Amino acid sequence: MVTCFLKYVIDPAKMAHFEHYGKLWIDLVHELGGLHHGYLLPHEGPSNIAYATFSFPTLAAYETYRNEIPGNPKCQAALDYANEHQFIISYERNFFKPVFEGMETSARLFY
Repeated sequence: MVTCFLKYVIDPAKMAHFEHYGKLWIDLVHELGGLHHGYLLPHEGPSNIAYATFSFPTLAAYETYRNEIPGNPKCQAALDYANEHQFIISYERNFFKPVFEGMETSARLFY
C-alpha cells in the first residue's frame, strides 16, 4: 500500500470552500479505486495549514488514478471549483508506506 500525504497552504477566509472541495475529493478518490482517510482542517495553531491522506494498493494503482483525472468530468469540476474560488495557495504531495498495526493493537484515526 502507498499513502499520499498532502499538506495544503490555504486561504483561511475561504475555509468553507476548501472543506467543500475536500468532500468532493473524498468521494472521487473512492470512486476511482482509492481509500481516502479524510482531511484535517485547522483548529488550533496556524489557520492556513490543512492536510489530507489517501491510499492506493500500489503506486501503479495511484498512477492509474492520476491518469484518469483529466478525462473524468467530476474530477474536472472539482478542479474548476478550486480554480474559480482560489482557496489553495500551495500544496506538497509526499508518498509513504503506512504502518497501521501495532504489536498488539491497530492504529485508529478516530474514537
